[in-house]
Amino acid sequence: MLKNIIKSFLILCLATISFKAYAYDNGDFQIWHTENQDLQIGKGTKLTQEEEWRFGENASEFYYQHYDWGVVYGFDKRLDIGLNYRQVYEKYKKKWREENRPHVNATIKFDLWKLKLEDRNRIEYRHFRYKDDFIRYRNKLAIKYPFDFQGIKIIPYVSDEIFIASNGTGFNENRFYAGAEFGVTKHVKCDIYYLLKDNRIKNAKWSCANVLGAKLKIIF
Repeated sequence: MLKNIIKSFLILCLATISFKAYAYDNGDFQIWHTENQDLQIGKGTKLTQEEEWRFGENASEFYYQHYDWGVVYGFDKRLDIGLNYRQVYEKYKKKWREENRPHVNATIKFDLWKLKLEDRNRIEYRHFRYKDDFIRYRNKLAIKYPFDFQGIKIIPYVSDEIFIASNGTGFNENRFYAGAEFGVTKHVKCDIYYLLKDNRIKNAKWSCANVLGAKLKIIF
């Protein structure tokens, strides 16, 4: 009974996303590709590395890239603390702009029936050479439902992430995800997702982008 309720909930979420995507046909279509590498260096401790590339303007223009390095320590499988540094390059009027972004993360993890919930809290310090620095808070809440299908572990999920900046814009971005993680081998995992990305622009108006994303993680 619970399994059928959860499946119905996930289907309803996906249907809602499809409606939103259709309602914003004028929004940009983008493709994001992410690669992660994790190296276990001790009990509950790992080094992380991440690279991400984004293509906008109906996936025809390469406009964003970042490279992220960090260390994560897990406390009793319920809390992860991470310290990271991210180097960001974003194209503006055909020129690449650089950003230095150290960030700290605290992820709370717990189980509810057969669901897995993760609440990630991130504080970023964003340093620019072309405008004033500011701090940004990000909160991402994810609901996952793992199950096995013919020996393959599949984890469908939905999540929502909010962005709050200290530069006077306040709550200025929201990202809603729906996707599935699955293991290819013991050391290789994939994640395919759809993302509805909303940003607040001038005059309190919002714009959206429809993103098709793929992540590849290698665990050493």
